Amino acid sequence: MTQQYQNILAPVDGSKATAQVIDKAIQVALQNNTHLDILNVVEVNQFSDSYGGAVSGDVIYGLVEEIESRLNDLKKKATDAGLTDVSIHVRFGNPKPVIAREFPADHNNELIVIGTTGLSAVERFMVGSVTSYVNRTAKSDVLVVKIK
Repeated sequence: MTQQYQNILAPVDGSKATAQVIDKAIQVALQNNTHLDILNVVEVNQFSDSYGGAVSGDVIYGLVEEIESRLNDLKKKATDAGLTDVSIHVRFGNPKPVIAREFPADHNNELIVIGTTGLSAVERFMVGSVTSYVNRTAKSDVLVVKIK
């Protein structure tokens, strides 16, 4: 018997991995005739490090608008492929716990479709791979898409 997923989560970060993650998430969602959540987690501490802590609401609002625009493009790709139940989300926080536990708990996601990495080897060493963290700690199934 094959697993039927009711809610699939595809976290994306705008890296080159995004297109392959979305393609795989759409494919699995179509096979399961299910809901797809597309999530971008904005890491708040990247602002305080980059801008000396002085980030106006306008800057954050502009960034969120830009992210939502890109997420809407991904949603259109999913609906054009035949999905009828797709939602986009922007969350602020640390991507690791948000993707692994917090968002799936709020949205009952049974499968997380995530790319191997959007980071360089040095960045992975410094911050640790979000994917490996999610793979180790998520309560739901995790499908790791190998990025080519």
